[in-house]
Amino acid sequence: MKTIRVVAAVIRQNGKIFATQRGYGEWKDGWEFPGGKIETGETPEAALKREIQEELDTEILVKERIDTIEYDYPNFHLSMDCFWCEIVSGKLELKEHEAARWLTKEALDSVDWLPADQALIEKIRLML
Repeated sequence: MKTIRVVAAVIRQNGKIFATQRGYGEWKDGWEFPGGKIETGETPEAALKREIQEELDTEILVKERIDTIEYDYPNFHLSMDCFWCEIVSGKLELKEHEAARWLTKEALDSVDWLPADQALIEKIRLML
């Protein structure tokens, strides 16, 4: 099975977490933490900064790693490095996503998370 390495930004501000809804692909409409694929030669942190700049027109500060989620989807294995992030500049403008929400700890279950992202929710809840 093919492994896809990705990164995810858990953007935290005022006790809330930023979540985005996919606007394309097989998992369209599912909710996720923004991010994307790590390109050859990139560190996870550099990939995350690039992806958030491209997808949300926002500069972020990548902080500590929360976890690496390993998840088997039907057609591939996902290895997702997840980091706490803070906004440096920008307005989180949606360029690829359908929708976005700021979620409180209590509202984390109010969206339909993609399976790999769901695996991260309990860890985040404990850290908020």
